[in-house]
Amino acid sequence: MSVCTIMCRLVILVALFAWLSIGRAQQVADRNFDYPIAAPVYEIGRGALILFDEAHNNASTLRGTYAAFAKLLASDGYSILPTLDKITPELLKTTKIYVTVNAMYATEDWNLPGRSAFSMDEILALSSWVANGGSLFLVTDHMPCGASVHELGKSFGINVLNGFALRKDGQPEVFAKRRKTLLDNEITNAVGNNVDSIMCWGGTGFIAPSHAHIISTLGEDYNIYFPHDVSQIKRLIADTIPYVSGVGVVNGAYLKFGRGKIVVFADGAPFSAQLQGIKSEKRGMNHTGARQNAKLLLNSIHWLDGKL
Repeated sequence: MSVCTIMCRLVILVALFAWLSIGRAQQVADRNFDYPIAAPVYEIGRGALILFDEAHNNASTLRGTYAAFAKLLASDGYSILPTLDKITPELLKTTKIYVTVNAMYATEDWNLPGRSAFSMDEILALSSWVANGGSLFLVTDHMPCGASVHELGKSFGINVLNGFALRKDGQPEVFAKRRKTLLDNEITNAVGNNVDSIMCWGGTGFIAPSHAHIISTLGEDYNIYFPHDVSQIKRLIADTIPYVSGVGVVNGAYLKFGRGKIVVFADGAPFSAQLQGIKSEKRGMNHTGARQNAKLLLNSIHWLDGKL
């Protein structure tokens, strides 16, 4: 084994231990997060209705780590409500935008084999609704979230990977236009709300259909690992654990599907505002390195709502 390979594996090991310590630490919403909006899209409380999925073992809820998500969109005039109901055509008729974040097939068992968190009836209802003009904001994360939404993503031509996306050098995950990891497009170049960089925290990746517009790409800085058992990432990554290069794999994109629209992101943390552990370390939109994440969220919702 070369010195380069050994050093690369050691760097990844450090990153994994950091991820594991964060994963075990208490995560609470940062109730002090505030992002002033000078000119809301709607009068407060009079905007389009957004339904937020809490019916699929979702790790993120509006009363939990996604409280800042709700606060930000409410300050832009949107009405946002959680739903504990499974997806049906009747449910979707009530909303303009459906949001699902970190849906999981189980809260405790993260190991393979993975399975869908959504029934086929739900997937058919949602894909039909989008094709007929609905808007979907699909946010997922590392294993087991990737497997949980794989079938849902596939219905839109999106191949969500059930793995762990890790930087090879263990550095902070900043995606920037100057690095060509954050791309110029309608969402990142929104007039008056341009986004030059965002910050992420792990997650997974996906292969987008050819007609999709890429927001952010993993590229050669990343590998995506596919352990059979989550415990395999608690020690030096074994040569037997399969992985793929991040080249050709993205973690943010948007696309049209029939008459509808989809924004998909492969990391849940960027649109949260959390305090981690006994030191209350900031993670998400409240982090100093993620000051533009809120703009990316607003631009994504505006695109889904036809406001860009």
